[in-house]
This record gives sequence, C-alpha cells and structure tokens, in this order.
Amino acid sequence: MAEVDPSSFASPGCCRTHHLHLRCRVDFASRSLRGTAALTVRAERDSLRRLVLDTKDLTIHKVVVNKQDAQFVLGERHSFKGAPLEITLPFELGKGQDVVVEITFETSPRSSALQWFTPEQTSGKRHPFLFSQCQAIHCRAVLPCQDTPSVKLTYYAEISVPNELVALMSAKRDGDLPDPEESTRKIYRFIQNVPIPCYLIALVVGALESREIGPRTLVWAEKELVDKSAHEFSETEAMLKIAEDLAGPYVWGQYDLLVLPPSFPYGGMENPCLTFVTPTLLAGDRSLSNVIAHEISHSWTGNLVTNKTWEHFWLNEGHTVYLERRIGGRLFGEQFRHFQAQGGWRELQNTINTLGSTNPVTHLIPNLKEVDPDVAYSSVPYEKGSALLLYLEQLLGGPDVFIGFLRAYIQQFAYKSIDTEDWKNFLYSYFKDKVDLLNKVDWNAWMNTPGMPPVKPTYDSTLSNACVALSQRWVKAMENDLGSFSSADIKELSSHQLIEFLALLLLENPLPVSHVRRMQEVYDFNAVNNSEIRFRWLRLCIQANWEDAIPLALKMATEQGRMKFTRPLFKDLYKFDKSRAQAVSAFHQHKASMHPVTAMLVTKDLGLDGQTAQPLQT
Repeated sequence: MAEVDPSSFASPGCCRTHHLHLRCRVDFASRSLRGTAALTVRAERDSLRRLVLDTKDLTIHKVVVNKQDAQFVLGERHSFKGAPLEITLPFELGKGQDVVVEITFETSPRSSALQWFTPEQTSGKRHPFLFSQCQAIHCRAVLPCQDTPSVKLTYYAEISVPNELVALMSAKRDGDLPDPEESTRKIYRFIQNVPIPCYLIALVVGALESREIGPRTLVWAEKELVDKSAHEFSETEAMLKIAEDLAGPYVWGQYDLLVLPPSFPYGGMENPCLTFVTPTLLAGDRSLSNVIAHEISHSWTGNLVTNKTWEHFWLNEGHTVYLERRIGGRLFGEQFRHFQAQGGWRELQNTINTLGSTNPVTHLIPNLKEVDPDVAYSSVPYEKGSALLLYLEQLLGGPDVFIGFLRAYIQQFAYKSIDTEDWKNFLYSYFKDKVDLLNKVDWNAWMNTPGMPPVKPTYDSTLSNACVALSQRWVKAMENDLGSFSSADIKELSSHQLIEFLALLLLENPLPVSHVRRMQEVYDFNAVNNSEIRFRWLRLCIQANWEDAIPLALKMATEQGRMKFTRPLFKDLYKFDKSRAQAVSAFHQHKASMHPVTAMLVTKDLGLDGQTAQPLQT
C-alpha cells in the first residue's frame, strides 16, 4: 500500500528521493533564492513515468532528467499545501533504478519558509539577514522536494552570498571559495551525510560570528550577542555527554548552536549540526537551558528516528521531552525531573482548557486531513506524549528499565521514519514478559480521545509544594491580607519555581487588580529579564485587567516573535476591552516584520480574517 501523508502531494510509494545537490544564490535585493535542486530519485515500482513533488510559491524555470529536458506542470494551488509539481519523465524507470532530476527554480519574496531582514531589523544594523524555518511543511517554499517526513535524504549544497556575510546550514561546513561569476560574492559548501527529512534542511545568512564552547560545539550569533550566548549555553557539552549515555552515540559529528533574531517563532529548532534558538533564552543565569537539552535530545528522537507523518508528531516530541527531562534529572536531581514533568502536566491542562476538552486537535494522534499542521500545533504532542512515556516508565519497572527500552527503540528505528503502530509493536516485543501490564493500558483513550489523558503519572512534588502553597495564599487572600506578603516569600524559590508559581495562578480565576499591584510592589516582577517569568507575569496582569501592564505586554508581544509568548499575549490583550484597539493597532504596525507563520496565526487569533485559529501553547 502506498504511504499517504495528508500534508504532502508527493507519493513516496512510487519513488523516493535519497540525495539532493543544491546550488543557489541568495539575493537580498529581490528577497529570493535562485538556483538548481538536483534530486537523485529511486523508482519504488516498475514502469514509472511520472514524479510528483511539493512546491509552494516557487517559480519553476526548467526540469532536466538525466540531462534530457522533461515536461512539467504545476497543479492547482492548495490553501496551505502549495501546488504539486508534476514531472513527466522522458523515459520509463524500472523498480530500483535511480535518476537525477534537476530543477531550476526561484523562491517568492513571500516564501513561508524564509524570513528576510533589512539591516535595521538586526542587532548590528549594518547587514541584512536571512533564515529558514522548514518545519512542518515549508521546505517546499524553499525548493521543490518530497516534503514529507517519510522520505529521508542526504544533501550537498553550494550557497552564493555577499562576501561580508556568512552562510550556515544544517550540515557540516565544507569550506568556502570565491564565486567565479561575481567577485563581490563567495560560495559556502555544506555536506550532510546522515539522511534527514526535508523539514530539517535549514539555511541562515548574516553577519555572524562564532565562539567555541565545547569540543564539538560553536555558538553562532551576531557580534552583539555572541559572548552572552557563549556564557548562556556553556553547559552544552555536559548535556550532550549525558544524552549519549542515555540514548546512544551522537552520529551527527558537530553540534553547533545559532542564536537568531528575536522574530524566530519557536524556542528552538533541532536542525542537525546547527540548532536554531531564540534570543529569549538569554536569561543571563542559564535557567532556560532546558530548551537546549530538548533540542539536543532531538538528535536521537526526531532527527534519527522520525515521525512518518505529522499526525504522529508525538513520536518526535513526546520522546524528546521525556529525554530532555532525563537529562535535567541527571544534572539537577530526580526531584527536578519530576518538578519539570509536573509543570508539563499543568501546561497540558492549560492548553486543553484553552482548546476545549472535546477539540479533535487534542488527540495524541490527530487527523490532519485538510488541517494545516501549523494551525494544529500545540503543547499536546509534547506533554500528552511525555506523560504517556512517564506513565509507562512507572508501569513497567522504573527509570532504569525504561531507558533501556528507549535506547533499543532508537537503535531499532535509527535512520527510519515510523508511525505509532511501529512504536507500539516494538514496545510489546521489547516488554514481551510484561504484556499483561501493557494490555491494561487504555490505548484508545491515550491515542484517539480528546482532552486530558485517562491516567495521571505519579509525581514527586517536593519542589512544587512551595509553589502550590504560595499560589494558594494569593488566591485566598482578601484585601486586608495583602500586607502579609513580602519579598521574603520568594527568596528561596528558583526561577523554575517562580515560573511554576505564576503558571499555577494562570490556571485559577483572574486575580483582582489590588493583588497584582501588591505582587509587583513586593516581588518586582517587572524588573525580571527571564522571558518565561515575564511572559506569565504579564498574562496574569492583563487577565486581572490591570491597565498599567498594557504597555509592557504590548512591548513583549512585539519585541520578540516566539509564538509561545506572542500569541497568548495578543489574545489576552484582545480580550481586555481597554487594550483591544491597541492590540490590533500594534499587530498591524509590526506585522511586516513578523515571521510569516506568526503573522498568519495572530491574524486568525485576533479574528482579523473572519476565522479563529487554535490557541498555541508551546
């Protein structure tokens, strides 16, 4: 049976790409990439005459198959999937035969995968900047490809950029040389020998500098941020070593980090050899480094073992969150791992409260037929997925037993793309002596039912008890109790515990204005730079209808573009009648400098397109 990916036009059942040779020129004046993508494609059946690729807003100039011109047609444009590129091969292919399909193309300035910055929008203010974000289905807006995670390929790339800029990709660097066609430009070369799905192809071009922070790690950023970033992420090698100990050898060679401009829409993106991260992680005290542990974990779960379609996204994210927290447990103790996992359960509650407990996107395996994966994206695959794994760990014999399974699972499916059925069959075969326990799991309730999971794992709540106690004091406090609060309340709490304290308050009914005003007097949260604390604090203030917080919330919503922060802040500001007009006006003012996916989703969130999007929590 042919594999069907509802988010792609490609038919990997007929043929599969296994190598890409990309040659392209980065043109900041026209905001486009121009070049050729040579795909080495293998026929999966006999008598193959037709190849279908994914494209989105691409101009296709020419298609050549084994040096012979080929006919091609772009199909009808779909609202979010783009348009299929149908190529008629000039000859018939037999099963197992390879062919090189070379496509000359150009991207659109509107490409949903690329964000172009003018010099003014960068930290240095002198040079332009470009970065790509291909997950989930945006690689097709960079180059024609089989844009489905069920297909993995190696790649070689040659990228021409202006001399004063540096190009980096999700691959090992293979040197640079002057561009023979233009003396003001140079060509950077890259090689990725480990097969990856297209969504992990990544490119960045800018005035970048690097610092070495470990034997296999450079941190890259604009000059203004590079030293701060090197300090923040200095624990990277320690995390990599723990991850290898837990999950097996690191196969990618280099593990570099790249700090992007503030509009980057995610906390991090696990591009192989070059993790992209948001500058909102630069707290100054390394307290947000769990995001690095998360992206490191993806080197095994996601990049090495990959979900076959986006409906099985929990296989990538649930395992990665589980592994990230195991790393945290090794670094900071088992109580800390449980504290993080319990916080994740509350994050899941928050998401499901917002999305609605019967919403089909809260299934662990949602149906994405005619659903844009960007719109369906939430913390559900992350937190419901990792809660299932923690529950199974506790059911099947504890952390040591379960990490043995995880390591065997990675070994079994390395370099492959799988679905939940593959995972479950392996789980049953690995724990063949515990099938009676596995049969007690309500698989249907976990996988195919909306809302919260059927079972809550057991958490060690040592570190969260203080957060619960303090949040309850505030919830129950009357006006005349407000004098009993002081800065001493939070003196012993870590920044992780402060995040949890505020997250707990966000699950309650909004506080009165008098309470948030007093909280600011005694705790001075407005002075805190940690973005996770600041985000929850400002949400708490806006939900309490405290007008003083409006300018601060607008500032945070627009100065950075991490969707986890930007979308809920805009939504809260829109709900508050005193800030609604300001929220819409600020959005219109900043929309042009936002990432295309962020702008599209905030447009929906604010009802400016006549529709409403699913809320996003992660």
